[in-house]
Amino acid sequence: MTAASSQHPLPTGPAVAGQAAEEDLRALFGQSTAVFASLAGPTHVVETANPAFFATIGEQRARTGVPLAELVPEPAGQGFIALLDQVHRTGEPHTGRDVRVVLDSGPNAREAFFDFTYEPRRDAEGTVVGIRVIGVETTQVRHAHQLMAEHRALLEQIARQAPLAEVLDGMARCIEDLAPQEVLVSVLLADPDGLHLRHGAAPSLPDFYNEAIDGIATGDGVGSCGTAAHRREPVIVTDIGTDPFWDDFRDLADRAGLAACWSTPILARDGSLLGTFAMYHRIPRAPQDFDFALARVFAGTAALAIERHHDEQARRDAETRAEAARDELAKAVRTEQKLRAEAEQRAAAAAELATRMRTAAAAQAAVPHPEQCTLGAADGCTAPAELKVADSWGDAAWGCQTHAEEALLNVRSAFIASEELGGLAAYLNRGPVQALHAPTAEPPHQDDRADR
Repeated sequence: MTAASSQHPLPTGPAVAGQAAEEDLRALFGQSTAVFASLAGPTHVVETANPAFFATIGEQRARTGVPLAELVPEPAGQGFIALLDQVHRTGEPHTGRDVRVVLDSGPNAREAFFDFTYEPRRDAEGTVVGIRVIGVETTQVRHAHQLMAEHRALLEQIARQAPLAEVLDGMARCIEDLAPQEVLVSVLLADPDGLHLRHGAAPSLPDFYNEAIDGIATGDGVGSCGTAAHRREPVIVTDIGTDPFWDDFRDLADRAGLAACWSTPILARDGSLLGTFAMYHRIPRAPQDFDFALARVFAGTAALAIERHHDEQARRDAETRAEAARDELAKAVRTEQKLRAEAEQRAAAAAELATRMRTAAAAQAAVPHPEQCTLGAADGCTAPAELKVADSWGDAAWGCQTHAEEALLNVRSAFIASEELGGLAAYLNRGPVQALHAPTAEPPHQDDRADR
């Protein structure tokens, strides 16, 4: 632990050697990040300690010449003083691994973890006269392991497509457990247009607070989250009571017992806004490196979860639209098949009707032209049969002019049939001269009326 030139021999004698070794230890740990303290006597008076020791217990308590239990009273109730007593009494060193200790008290209380060794100090006769305390803080390593484990669990949730609300709620609780001081986590989700923020998760904030901020606008000066969403950058408010960003929400925060809020925007890979991730505190507080690390890690995790949720929602929406399109296509096919069947039925009926009409026409053609009117019904009519009346169903009869006109007025689809002109086909095939020079000035002749 020491080095000396060959021109200066090492001091001899147990007392001198012990003193030199103690000075070497003090020099070795003077600027080290490891915690070192030299305690004397059965009351463990702090003779000397390095800056790391005083930084650990609090700079306001940096003094020597007092018993450790008086300088740092909180470890006494955690069994550490009893361990020192045991080492001083037995002379046997004690080593602890990843031991939890709560330092300070009240709002400044801090949980820490240490690997430490208590080594007895002996005088020239070998009597234990004190204890050396050497420790290395493992808090960050422990938190890193916890962070990795929790982060891995969240990624597994995202991979198995757990509901977004479940993932975000679990993430918020994880951060609240990992943070070295009390923190209340909130996640707000951005509307598609990015103009408003909706409640996502906040398991430890009161319901009235979550309801009040659900739907807040994004904009500069709209609290920590609205401003972070608008600026697309973290917004750190260390004291809500004095920060102008909280002018419109200060009373609400006071009711909820909130004094600080650090908000980080959650951004997609393309830079679009997905939401905000906020860490609230009961007392005014500025973030430390560990807090920034938590915010970065979990803002990225939240972005992954939200984007995965959006992708899954888009996929489900596309499947729903495709299913609806398939249903509409199937419905159209069924309708087309029904219309085709109905058209075929109508075509068959029309063909059958045409056949019947041809049959009826042939039958009528074989019937001789009666001399007297046959439209007089039961009373009969002796007038000459001048006009032939027919209908769409192929029925026809001869009658006088009077009864033929009555038939036209009382029978649907009845018309005057003319065998001499050959029916409508003959009219459609007439020459252009007939169509252009048909007589219009003189009243129709009796025979012409019959043709019509």
